[in-house]
Amino acid sequence: MTDTRLLPVLPLDDDVVLPGMIVPLELDDAETRAAVDSAQSGTSRVPSSSFPGIRSLPSTQAEVLIVPRVHGEYAELGAVATIERVGRIPGGKAAVLLRATRRARVGENGDGPGAARWVYAEPVAEVVGEQTRALAAEYKTVVISILQQRGGWQMIDAVQQVEDPSAVADLAGNSPFLSTDQKLELLATLDVAARLEKALEWSREYLAELEVTDTIRKDVAEGMEKQQKEFLLRRQLEAIRKELGELDGTADQDDYRARVEQADLPEHVRTAALAEVDKLERTSDASPEGGWIRTWLDTVLEIPWNDRTTDVHDIAAARAVLDADHAGLDDVKERIIEYLAVRARRAETGQGQVGGRHSGAVLALVGPPGVGKTSLGESVAKAMGRKFVRVALGGVRDEAEIRGHRRTYVGALPGRIVRAIKEAGSMNPVVLLDEVDKVGADYRGDPTAALLEVLDPEQNHTFRDHYLEVELDLSDVVFLATANALETIPGPLLDRMELVTLDGYTEHEKVVIGRDHLLPRELERAGLGRDDVRFTDAALSRIAAEYTREAGVRNANRTIAKVLRKIATRVALDEATLPVTVDAADLEGYLGRPRHLPESALPASTQRTATPGVATGLAVTGAGGDVLYIEASLADPESGSSGLTVTGQLGDVMKESVQIALSYLRSRGAELELPVGDLKDRGVHVHVPAGAVPKDGPSAGITMTTALASLLSGRVVRSDVAMTGEVSLTGRVLPIGGVKQKLLAAHRAGIKTVIIPQRNEPDLDDVPADVLAQLDVHPVSNVREVLDLALAPATTPVAQAA
Repeated sequence: MTDTRLLPVLPLDDDVVLPGMIVPLELDDAETRAAVDSAQSGTSRVPSSSFPGIRSLPSTQAEVLIVPRVHGEYAELGAVATIERVGRIPGGKAAVLLRATRRARVGENGDGPGAARWVYAEPVAEVVGEQTRALAAEYKTVVISILQQRGGWQMIDAVQQVEDPSAVADLAGNSPFLSTDQKLELLATLDVAARLEKALEWSREYLAELEVTDTIRKDVAEGMEKQQKEFLLRRQLEAIRKELGELDGTADQDDYRARVEQADLPEHVRTAALAEVDKLERTSDASPEGGWIRTWLDTVLEIPWNDRTTDVHDIAAARAVLDADHAGLDDVKERIIEYLAVRARRAETGQGQVGGRHSGAVLALVGPPGVGKTSLGESVAKAMGRKFVRVALGGVRDEAEIRGHRRTYVGALPGRIVRAIKEAGSMNPVVLLDEVDKVGADYRGDPTAALLEVLDPEQNHTFRDHYLEVELDLSDVVFLATANALETIPGPLLDRMELVTLDGYTEHEKVVIGRDHLLPRELERAGLGRDDVRFTDAALSRIAAEYTREAGVRNANRTIAKVLRKIATRVALDEATLPVTVDAADLEGYLGRPRHLPESALPASTQRTATPGVATGLAVTGAGGDVLYIEASLADPESGSSGLTVTGQLGDVMKESVQIALSYLRSRGAELELPVGDLKDRGVHVHVPAGAVPKDGPSAGITMTTALASLLSGRVVRSDVAMTGEVSLTGRVLPIGGVKQKLLAAHRAGIKTVIIPQRNEPDLDDVPADVLAQLDVHPVSNVREVLDLALAPATTPVAQAA
């Protein structure tokens, strides 16, 4: 035991040095430098050559008293340390190497050189008990085990060489797992046995933790591939948290559970979502299944399960909205108003929903392009106060596009119906199924079959999407479908919809639409003011009749836009000044010559019906009603050809109509005063122009009969007459469809006289009154009446005509 010595104090903040520890300290701290300098100043020096490259040291190694300073207070005990070396560490900073040798109590202050605080370091006596050596041996065993677990093999020999029990106990000062308070407690414990017991207890706890960690690491590593390093680390972290009882779920999983519990979900959806959250909590972050579950939960939480807009039941306001948005189409708007009125009535009487089933049919808006089917859907949504969303079905060939993909597929998504509901943000939007007639079918399934459940009010309250796999109530959704042609819509699907036909606009309606709707919109797009350009009604009428002969107004819209662009260009080139008035006579300057002159307006010699054997028929296509010309010719007797030739890409039904017409004329030629005796020796050729366009249907039967009768009689067909009707083998004129569309087409083409079957006379009630007033419609029941009306008086001998 050494005597009391006067030593400079080296305070050590929030750290403890025990005897036996070798501690490097940087000299950038003022108190550390002052203590070292003061210690060196109190002794004699030796030549610097004795320590090459190192600052000179005292002849007797200088000592300092290292005193822990915790929370600004000095400890009662410190460690006397000798200054082993002063120099620079590899980073270039000045540092001192200290070796703690013994404990000392901090005594009274004393006087010494330098700026450091000098105190008397009083020696302390350590107590060594009987159990000390056994505890020391046991503690060394625990320390060696810890070093083996941590891989500190190079330190094991140094520990084994320590024999003094006090020095063995002070080895704990090098343990990084001990806190500052624990090390301070070891410094203040003078009883070596007690000090060993404390160090032994703390080391055993740490060794047990290391063993648990090693066990977890081995358990998790079993069956894992070596290259899955990231996955292994995550599983280790999870296992450690489970062992410590701290794993309550990751932040994302906690967030999903909270979001599901806070969301306003139906009970069956909440149950399914919580089951998926449970799966997610048991799934590793590195597993791809976790991403699938998160995507599914995000989709479910984004669907507005209980969000609904309040319906507007003001029928008068709804009619005003439809009238403001669309001119004409009175019968269509009337049907929509009826539909809305019934829904409003059921809502008022509490009959709007019975067992999840709502009233009201699914409306199918069928008509040619450009008549306003899609915009009618938007107007219905506006009139009802509901959200509007459009689902484009044109070209869809995969059934999963409607019902969704099962989650077992990579990149699975819900179907378009669910996505439309999510996009609308409410459970009762107006969903427009656009171009439902253009849905195809292939090896992936038939999408129209999936639409059967969607559009059936008796089934769609329990619609189940393959991706969601939970029931979705679609009974409050208003479905509208649009199509150009009914023929391509499957019968079962069409049976679930109520047909509303849009046959096209009259010329007067097109003028109103152009003036009130198209022109203001195109003026804005062309950067022109509302009063900068004015179209007269005569100009709009000529555009509709001679430049854009169509059922809708899409080409009329483009034509108006073209005129406005040319006016804007002329104004920019100072060739015109605003305002500009466009009259009918001005159109040729902007658009060139008309493309669709009526046949009756052409010179008689250039009309298509100026030659015997040509008749004008009426047909319905995907673009609405249209005029159809049918030509017939007889082969020269000397050519040797015979039989019937039919061209023009005709379907089977239309080819049969030609044969029926020819057979009728052969059997009734004498009654009709037609020279049909030599038909067996002369070939008959019937052609329908526009050969690239497929054509079919029986409604051209009387037109074919008239063309053949004109050819045989030499009498031309009147250019202002068009006809439609099916012919029977006995000469009866049978009813056909599309009368309204055909009469509108005849009106657009400048036809004045139209022949229709007698049994189609009730269909004239659907034709606009202004159109009907300009047409001379003749309902007929047999072919003789047709020929009397259609054929002009004979001016050429029959032989020459043949």
